Amino acid sequence: MDIKSFWPELGPSIQEASVYFDKYKNKKIILKYGGQVMSDQSLSKAFAQDAAILRKLDVDVAVIHGGGPQIKTKLESQNLENKFISGLRVTDENVIKVVEDVLLNEINPDLRDAIINYGAKAESVTVRKNNVIHIDKAIDQQLGFVGDPKKIDTKMLNNFFKQKIIPVIAPMGMDNKGQVYNVNADTAAGTIANQIKAERLLLMTDVPGVNDKSGNLISQLSTKQALDLIDDGTITGGMIPKIKTCISAIESGVNGVVIIDGRKSHAVLFELFSNLGAGTLIVK
Repeated sequence: MDIKSFWPELGPSIQEASVYFDKYKNKKIILKYGGQVMSDQSLSKAFAQDAAILRKLDVDVAVIHGGGPQIKTKLESQNLENKFISGLRVTDENVIKVVEDVLLNEINPDLRDAIINYGAKAESVTVRKNNVIHIDKAIDQQLGFVGDPKKIDTKMLNNFFKQKIIPVIAPMGMDNKGQVYNVNADTAAGTIANQIKAERLLLMTDVPGVNDKSGNLISQLSTKQALDLIDDGTITGGMIPKIKTCISAIESGVNGVVIIDGRKSHAVLFELFSNLGAGTLIVK
């Protein structure tokens, strides 16, 4: 395989990266795509290229995408309320239609096509076509149609991996009555990583990773250290649910979860295939 033919100039050097190729071969890596990377064309192209490269290197990769900024824009254009409780979008019957439209008809096919353009096989996985996220019930009546992902169709995902296809998963689920729910994308990614026993879960964010009180990046944390940083107020706001997703994933068998800086081009390649990484690795 001529790696030079598809390796990006702005990624880590092939010499440095090649040391790590065998480490992830035939392992499952879950990529959560969200934040600023989604609205920056060059970053989103680099992400799609990274996902395709992982597949070419025989890594079993699945992508789960968010859609917050685009959903917010469309809700505002329709004069619908954009309200959150504890970081989760309040989703009534009007909002769920907008969420579904944006995720299934705009973001998901665009991302799938971008990955295919870089030479990998990819397929849309959505609540309407081939649902993999099964919901027991709504998290809280106040939130409306926001579901807690309980069971993942791991058989379907493993079939994609056997066929060397990247599943591109929209974060929505369905209950046994056919009701569709909005699902927090970080939570969906964590649950999928748990249930397929992924080697790594990478969460794209708009920050360099987890910082200490002085603002310096922490390259690695244990789950206990991460909880201590929440308790002492070092980790605050929207980073708290991300860290809790990381801890839950690790406790369920994922070997490592990384909060990576999605604003850095080819952050996925730098995290997996360079000595320095591209964020904060959380391990047991």
